Amino acid sequence: MRWLPFAGFALVAVCPVRSFAAGPAGPADLPAEATARFARLALSCVQREYPNKLAHVLNGDADVKAPRQLTPAFFGCYDWHSSVHGHWLLARLLRTTPEAPFAATARAALAKSLTAENVAAEVKYLNAEGRVSFERPYGLAWLLQLAAELREWDDPDARRWATTLEPLERAAAARLAAWVPKLSRPIRVGEHDQTAFAFGLVLDWARAARDLAMARLFTARASELYGGDRACPLAYEPSGQDFLSPCLGEADLMRRVMAPDAYAAWLRTFLPQVPETAGKPWLEPVVVTDRADPKLAHLDGLNLSRAWMLEGIASALPPKDTRRPALEWAARAHRAAGLEAVTGEHYEGGHWLGSFAVYLVTRRGW
Repeated sequence: MRWLPFAGFALVAVCPVRSFAAGPAGPADLPAEATARFARLALSCVQREYPNKLAHVLNGDADVKAPRQLTPAFFGCYDWHSSVHGHWLLARLLRTTPEAPFAATARAALAKSLTAENVAAEVKYLNAEGRVSFERPYGLAWLLQLAAELREWDDPDARRWATTLEPLERAAAARLAAWVPKLSRPIRVGEHDQTAFAFGLVLDWARAARDLAMARLFTARASELYGGDRACPLAYEPSGQDFLSPCLGEADLMRRVMAPDAYAAWLRTFLPQVPETAGKPWLEPVVVTDRADPKLAHLDGLNLSRAWMLEGIASALPPKDTRRPALEWAARAHRAAGLEAVTGEHYEGGHWLGSFAVYLVTRRGW
């Protein structure tokens, strides 16, 4: 790894492709029962068209169509972005546990969705009039994450699917590249529009795809939008329907664009709340009051995303940093609470929480 100065801010890593994206997890990290459960959640919804929540701009009567006709690759799992990361879940589990009993079914599901005809229709839909903000940034970032997974997976099917997906991958990247320079402020929310989480996914994809222009663009914008932040109000979190932490999401992003020593110093001013004493409780998991409510169920996802963000933050600090034990304690507590909720009992959470669980347990963001 080399570290190069960038924009007078800090340091940017120039690394081999696989340094930024986690490889397959070991068997101890991914129990067979959990793997099968997460796979079932995705397999039960990637071809399930209804119920469906469309984020669809109508340009005329001809646009009144069923979801499978509008976006034939990603019409299941209730909404477009959940379908995208449901397909990512299947690719990730196939890559990490290729001999799993569900492998053949998962391959068939990916093959059914990722056809040249379906992807061409997706590109046409994305580029149609009035859809400039479609799934921006969350869904487009997950689409790039799916592309990264396929690119990194040494498998003949994956190589074919990656080639098939490439036109949509290029369209999504172009849409984000055109938008990011126009942002005058970051989007600091706990739901889909959050820029910090999406920036992290896009940076990981850019490095996997060796897209140096996108890596530079998103690194520069992260530095400009977040580099001067201080004292993030973590005590104000979460809002009632968050599934991402604005404060932790930003800290998890900045570890990707700063050198370790610079990051450790930045984090001290950005999150001064992190205890320096081992074992001191400071950030408790959240409690969900109604998992049948699609918005309240977001908080189960918050426990999962907090867990991977806390792990990522701790991983970027020096081994003897006194904040690591507190970060790791909180990560373990959130991991346990989050994974316990990924049951599929209610479709409101079952159609998407499996993806968050797999992202966590396979350490994809490391």
